Amino acid sequence: IYGLKQAPRACFDKLKTTLLSLKFSSSKCDPSLFVFSENSSVVYILVYVDDFIITGNNIKLIHSLVSQLNSVFSLKDLGDLDYLLGIEVKRHKDGSLVLTQSKYIRDLLAKTKMDEANPISSPMIGGCKLTKFGSEDFSDPTLYRSIAGALQYATITRPETSFSVNKVCQFMSRPSEQHWMTVKGILRYLKGTVSWGLQFQAAPLRHPFSLHAYCDADWASDVDDRRSTSGAAIFLGPNLISWWSKTQSVVARSSTEAEYRSMPLITEEVTWIQSLFSELQVAHTIPLILCDNTSTVSLAHNPVLHSRAKHME
Repeated sequence: IYGLKQAPRACFDKLKTTLLSLKFSSSKCDPSLFVFSENSSVVYILVYVDDFIITGNNIKLIHSLVSQLNSVFSLKDLGDLDYLLGIEVKRHKDGSLVLTQSKYIRDLLAKTKMDEANPISSPMIGGCKLTKFGSEDFSDPTLYRSIAGALQYATITRPETSFSVNKVCQFMSRPSEQHWMTVKGILRYLKGTVSWGLQFQAAPLRHPFSLHAYCDADWASDVDDRRSTSGAAIFLGPNLISWWSKTQSVVARSSTEAEYRSMPLITEEVTWIQSLFSELQVAHTIPLILCDNTSTVSLAHNPVLHSRAKHME
């Protein structure tokens, strides 16, 4: 059993040693990413267990590297990327890519017997406040946890559902009928938008992408413990590349503090993205972080105001 547990690590170490011998470098930001750079040619290899995504700007070099890898490992070239881990990749004539999870969502709807449900226009009703109390316990908590966890994976290409999915996942330990109705609402929304996804446009020639990030907070949105929810979206040019909706770890005393606490989270993510781009040799502008709370912006710019928030380090 111990040997079987160590097998994946040994396999990855063998792969890593082989790639390093081919002059690849291992990314410090993502251990499963390997970068080859020589003159003006760049090749990237992203590894997930035994699946590889290989791309670059030199087709002949890519074929040469694949042949060298095939001499060590038994590889099967599946051609252009069109499906991976439940994510469908579609190419347009203008060079853009569209990522969808249509099949994954349809399977999820079939599992819950909602493939014939009537669609709705929003994943959650505006102003909806979920609570641990006031509703009967759901009869099948295992089903609830399974579907709520599956919806988390669906947010990979459906960022607009992140807030509502984050809310229903807060009640995994003891779901109620009200929580299940909210989950069904998310599924009905996905039913009507099953073909929607993320679009990525090609970079403009000789112009670096602009990197800008938006952060926000929903102050004291949890009616049980009064914690706030942070939300963020990071764009590379017109492309959404990172986003989240998370419950803050502490109780904010004001909307200003809730907004202020969301800014370090997005700053941390932007710093990591900058490090990743430097490894990938992707040109980008100086990042811009945007917040719509005037008091929070003043607090970030004027150190004198920090005396009014001594409990925030």
